[in-house]
Amino acid sequence: MGAMENWGLVTYREVDLLIDPTKASSNQKQRVCTVVTHELAHQWFGNLVTMAWWDDLWLNEGFASWAENWAADVINPNWCMWDQFTTGHLASAMRLDALRSSHPIQVPIQHAEEVEEVFDAISYCKGGSVVKMIRAVLGMKAFQSGLGAYMKKHAYKNTETYDLWQAWQDSSGMPVQEMMASWTEQMGFPLVTVSEEKWEDDKVTLTLEQEWFLSDGSELSEEDKEKKWCIPILTCTVEGTQQDMIFMREKTATITVPLPSKDGWVKLNAGQDVPMRVKLTSEMIDRLSTGIQSKTLPAVDRAGLLLDGYALVKAGKLSPESLIKLLSNYTDEDDYTVWTGIAGIIGGLDAVLSDDPTMCGYFKPMAKKIVMGLHDKIGWDATESDGHLSTLLRGMMINLLSTFCHDDADVAAEAWRRFALFQENHGDMKSLPSDMRTSVFKIVVKNGGEKEYEAVKAYFDLATDNAERKFVLGSLGHASDPKLKLRTMEWSISGDIKLQDFFYPMGSVS
Repeated sequence: MGAMENWGLVTYREVDLLIDPTKASSNQKQRVCTVVTHELAHQWFGNLVTMAWWDDLWLNEGFASWAENWAADVINPNWCMWDQFTTGHLASAMRLDALRSSHPIQVPIQHAEEVEEVFDAISYCKGGSVVKMIRAVLGMKAFQSGLGAYMKKHAYKNTETYDLWQAWQDSSGMPVQEMMASWTEQMGFPLVTVSEEKWEDDKVTLTLEQEWFLSDGSELSEEDKEKKWCIPILTCTVEGTQQDMIFMREKTATITVPLPSKDGWVKLNAGQDVPMRVKLTSEMIDRLSTGIQSKTLPAVDRAGLLLDGYALVKAGKLSPESLIKLLSNYTDEDDYTVWTGIAGIIGGLDAVLSDDPTMCGYFKPMAKKIVMGLHDKIGWDATESDGHLSTLLRGMMINLLSTFCHDDADVAAEAWRRFALFQENHGDMKSLPSDMRTSVFKIVVKNGGEKEYEAVKAYFDLATDNAERKFVLGSLGHASDPKLKLRTMEWSISGDIKLQDFFYPMGSVS
């Protein structure tokens, strides 16, 4: 928990409110921004208008999760918050909602104490995702006017989900209740598969099928097979998002998309606005390779292809070879959001293969090659042209170095050099910016022994704020020596660390 939206006295954890602008990392600045915008959004969604009972918790948390990104995007448009939403909130929601143990957004709550069970990624992240979807479907004008009418009519009162649907139905003239019931009243989300395709010089006709997507790939029962969603089908080509949109209400649908040229590509779920997985044909992936490599396919969609591909492989619905072929189109990728997807794939594969020495021996060099490619492109040092996302990307790259390339001689030497300069002057933000401190600390403790471990740990007592102390907490457990790992765990419960922070060092032990 980062904060609490009490009306008249919003309370925050120190690290989620106070920052030193000369030291704060880009991640920390973004975190503080979204925590503050989330809590302020609750002054409308939760305080001014309050849900009638806990089974509509999502009216509070789902909206605040959407609004935190909307407000942050307005304040800092160069942060591309909606692109980041895809690899953040949406990805979190879909990881949980792809399990049979998930629950609907609107979940029956018999007793107030049961509500603790639904303060999760479904209420927050899937709730925010369906709000993002309906905004894309209605358009901003109808979305905003309906929301304004809802707030005005129900100010200082209690509401149910139906009241919101009615407000949007009135503002848009669309069957919002019919469309949204399948997204909030049943758990899970659909997999849309392209089962047939007919390519012509100026158009492509696609036959689509929908089914319930489960991350474990388990077989669907006859009852499971009956589940369906009212799915807005949004598409894009090299000319941008297509204006025509259909609703896929049944198990199958056929769509026709105009093409600007005979070798043109088409992407389903344009903008990743709908919380669903998409399985494309090999022909569609081959054609999309042009858009990926030229970056005419927007970053959010390039990331979406990777997230879908990886999820389908884990579910046994796509071959690993197909994912690797798709991944080969990203060799020149330099977008932070897309790299978040790439990092998730190689991180996930690393976890799965770590217990298999033979497969690990094949995978590690490949992962190292991918990461070193990004290293060669952006390097360790900031440039004058760097923006917020460039800084985040460099921080991610160095974190990947600490995982896959810490034993590389040049990487280790650079980390040692920067750490030595940092020890001489802890205020040296040029040699060791906040965005890379945890990663450099990890490389140092992985390659070092007790001396290096104690050198990193000593900064915990010297740091002037809790954000800086977290860099230490997140790195010590990565020491190679099992005795130092044990020492880290003992330290985490010694009383020297705030109770609210003990999980950071615990989580770093691997």
